[in-house]
Amino acid sequence: MSGNRPTLEAVAARAGVSRATVSRVVNGGAGVREPLRERVHRAVAELGYVPNQAARTLVTRRTGAVAVVIAEPESRVFADPFFARQLRGISGALAAADTQLVLLYVADRADYPRIGRFLAGGHVDGALMFSLHRDDPLPGLAAAAGLPVVYGGRPGWPGAAGERGLLYVDTDNRAGAELAVRHLLGRGRRRIGHIAGPLDQTSAVDRLAGYRAALGVGGDAPGGRELVAEGDFTPAGGERAMAELLARAPDLDAVFAGSDLMATGALRTLRAHGRRVPADVAVVGYDDLDPATWTEPPLTTVHQDVEGMGGVMARLLLRSLGGGQEEQEPVVTTPRLVVRESG
Repeated sequence: MSGNRPTLEAVAARAGVSRATVSRVVNGGAGVREPLRERVHRAVAELGYVPNQAARTLVTRRTGAVAVVIAEPESRVFADPFFARQLRGISGALAAADTQLVLLYVADRADYPRIGRFLAGGHVDGALMFSLHRDDPLPGLAAAAGLPVVYGGRPGWPGAAGERGLLYVDTDNRAGAELAVRHLLGRGRRRIGHIAGPLDQTSAVDRLAGYRAALGVGGDAPGGRELVAEGDFTPAGGERAMAELLARAPDLDAVFAGSDLMATGALRTLRAHGRRVPADVAVVGYDDLDPATWTEPPLTTVHQDVEGMGGVMARLLLRSLGGGQEEQEPVVTTPRLVVRESG
């Protein structure tokens, strides 16, 4: 032993096997009979042996860590419960696989070279990336580093739809938006506005498409009953967009917000303008996160399993790292409407 820390040799002596056998067992290698494997595990537990990660990396060529890269500033990540819920799902799945999570943010363009160097430096085995914006360099940085990646949300860069082997996890945002707007139409609402998320993100683009489809507005052409203002997935963005919609359409009687946080901002603006919810204006959000139940009145919203999708992302990446031969496919979950008092 070196000091009080048990060594690989000490485990081998206690188990009555060779050092190489112990190394194969603790590093997850094959070719060790089950009785010997059990003896090694028992010796590890008795001695309190903890593998040296640096040495383990040399043997396995794996770091036991995964980068989670969020293309948003830290202040936004900690203010939005969407990210907390998704990170909970990711961290749970990684912890179950004894894999560490390394969290990286993008505050501004100057962060990309630092993140690229980290990804290429052999610190992690793969990456999970989400909240990407149009023309985001993160996918290119991961490719240059040779890392397997799973994306949160449908990738939107040119050619992504036909890119073989591209893995992502998303909800059917278009179908979810259609659910929301058709619900409002079914309640007799006829002047329905939409507070869209940032239109450089595919989730916002797809929800806008669903809004248009439900109203029968084709393509990108304005007209018909379309009434859209762009927000930024924040309460303040929802407030501003709601004020814009009211200025353009004082007779508006419903609004579908592309996120619960934007819907909470819309509710504040409606209250400030003396509009009753839902008597004067019905409101539907998207996500079904905790703020949806805190609002007054509680928010009708489109539910997506954010935590579950985070777990699926992590498990897809872990299977890729495991070297399985089965071909994996993107995962798209089905949203559902949760009706509360606001809609």
